[in-house]
Amino acid sequence: MTTHPRDPQALRRLTGLVLALLVLWPLLRLAQFSPSALFASDNLRVMGGFLRNFLPPEVSADFIGQVVKATLETLAIATAGIALAFAVAVPLAVAMTSSLSVSRIGPGPGRRLRTALRIGVRALVLLLRGMPELVWALIFVRALGLGAAAGVLALAVTYGGMLAKVYAEILESSDRRAADALLVSGGGRLTTLLYGLLPNAAGELVSYTVYRWECAIRASVVMGFVGAGGLGQLMDQAMKMLNGGEAATILLVFLALVLLADALSARLRNALD
Repeated sequence: MTTHPRDPQALRRLTGLVLALLVLWPLLRLAQFSPSALFASDNLRVMGGFLRNFLPPEVSADFIGQVVKATLETLAIATAGIALAFAVAVPLAVAMTSSLSVSRIGPGPGRRLRTALRIGVRALVLLLRGMPELVWALIFVRALGLGAAAGVLALAVTYGGMLAKVYAEILESSDRRAADALLVSGGGRLTTLLYGLLPNAAGELVSYTVYRWECAIRASVVMGFVGAGGLGQLMDQAMKMLNGGEAATILLVFLALVLLADALSARLRNALD
């Protein structure tokens, strides 16, 4: 007779599942989440009528020309925004990373000042990434007017904070032995970063940066709805004019753009592995 061993963690997993459901249920009720409402006859009729307006997609030469221009603008916003975010993130991440601090190894002059500086930088990074890029885009649109510049700056600020936080975490979680040896022997922060931490963390840093560029493409489209240029602004105009065919064409182009960005980022990450 074959006996199957009893899972020693079964009770713990079941308890965790029950607790998760007990916590999730009131949250779903608070969010007024009701999937059955999607299948109500009135709602299905409204959604069907809305989707019928999207057919057929608009393929006139003039409109395709506008879509191509907006697509290139979206790519430019995402790429320029990530480039500026990288320039913002690197010095902030270096200042935040405790693995690059001599005071971590032993007592020395200026230890309190350096600790206070790291705390201040962390607070700045929290402010930058704590506000969504859409809010920053609204601020920069008011300051600079409609256009791509507002989207670039919004991405640079928000993603600069995100990149700085993750860069610092990646550097701090990498092997510190080489960095400690360089610091003990009198090496500076830049030398320790280049030769002590980057050799182990470079692949992960580049992979995350490429992933954020992919996210920036999606974000640049969303920011277009508040006037930050690109495909989003063209989509906003089409929706306001109730032109479903133009909206369908923009959605198809955006889907192709996201798939292309995903394929490119996956290829780059595989090349780094």
